[in-house]
Amino acid sequence: MPSSVIRSFRYMPRERQLEIVFVSGRRYLYLEVPERTYATMCEAFSKGEFFNANIRDHFAFVRLEDVRIAS
Repeated sequence: MPSSVIRSFRYMPRERQLEIVFVSGRRYLYLEVPERTYATMCEAFSKGEFFNANIRDHFAFVRLEDVRIAS
């Protein structure tokens, strides 16, 4: 199901990092995320609810440069 909060996300297994781009254009890199957490997020019906319950406030993160939305 498309998310009303998360535009896209991708996982980098070697680095154990999860990059999430929100619909606002804000981009974050979550650190030391287990691959199983990513796999479970892929399977989740609501990506936003999964993020809030299992990633937000559970992993250190770095805010990256915002993604610019072309008009």
